[in-house]
Amino acid sequence: MATSRLEINFIRLLSRCESIASEKRGETEWRLEKYVGALEEMLVALKKSSSKPTPEVLTDYSRKVDFLKGLLEAEKLTSTTEKALANQFLTPGRTPTIANERMPASKTVHMQTKARCTGEMRNELMGNGSSSTDGKETDLRQRRGLPVDEKQSAAELDAVLQHHHNLQEKLAEDMLNLARNLKNNTLAAQSIIKQDNQTLKQSMRNADQNFEKLKTESERLEQHTKKSVNWFLWLMLILVCFTFISMILFIRLFPKLR
Repeated sequence: MATSRLEINFIRLLSRCESIASEKRGETEWRLEKYVGALEEMLVALKKSSSKPTPEVLTDYSRKVDFLKGLLEAEKLTSTTEKALANQFLTPGRTPTIANERMPASKTVHMQTKARCTGEMRNELMGNGSSSTDGKETDLRQRRGLPVDEKQSAAELDAVLQHHHNLQEKLAEDMLNLARNLKNNTLAAQSIIKQDNQTLKQSMRNADQNFEKLKTESERLEQHTKKSVNWFLWLMLILVCFTFISMILFIRLFPKLR
C-alpha cells in the first residue's frame, strides 16, 4: 500500500520533533510542545483514515508520540530525582522514523535524557549548580580535581544508581519468571482440562454403547419371554385335550357297573 500524504506529513513532523528533543532546549522553547500536540491530532486522523498503515506501524507511531509526551511531562518536574525516575519509565519507539537512521531517534533521545538526568543528579549531590552534562572524559577530569568528600559522594551516587539498576533488572527478571510460570501453569491446566474432556467424551460414548446393548438385550429377552409363554400355552392345551380324550376312552372301555 502506498504511503498517504497524511502519513508522510506525520513522519516528517515526528522526525522534526525527535530532532528537537535530542537538542538542548531552554525554558522558553515552545515548539516541541506545540508540535507534539499537532502529532496527536494527526495520529488520530491517521487512525481514522481509509488508507491507514498496518496496526504494527500505528502501534509504533503511538509509542513514539507517547514517548515525546512523557518526555515533556518529565521535563516539567522540579525535582531531578523525579525527572530521572520518570525517564526510566519512558518507552521509546522500536523502529527508525526515517530510512537513514541506524538507530531509532527516540532511543537516542531516551539515552541522552537519561544521561542528562544522571549528570544533573550527580551535580546536585556534589553541590554543583550546573546542569550541563559533559562526556565521560570531562566528568573524569572534574572528578580528579574534586576533594575527597565530593569524590566519595560521587562514588556513593554511582553505587546508589547501580543498586537501583540492579533492583530493576531483578524485578524485570522476577516478572519474567512469574509470567513464565503463569504460562506453564496455564498450559498445564489446559492440558488437564483437555484430558478431562476427552475422558468425559469417552465415558459418554461408553454409556451410549451400554444403553444400546441394554436395549437390544431387553428386546431379545422380551421376545424370548413371549416365545416361552406361547410354548407353555400350547403344551397346556395339548395336555388338557389328552386328559379329556383319555377320560372318554376310559369311560368307554370300563362302563359303570350296575
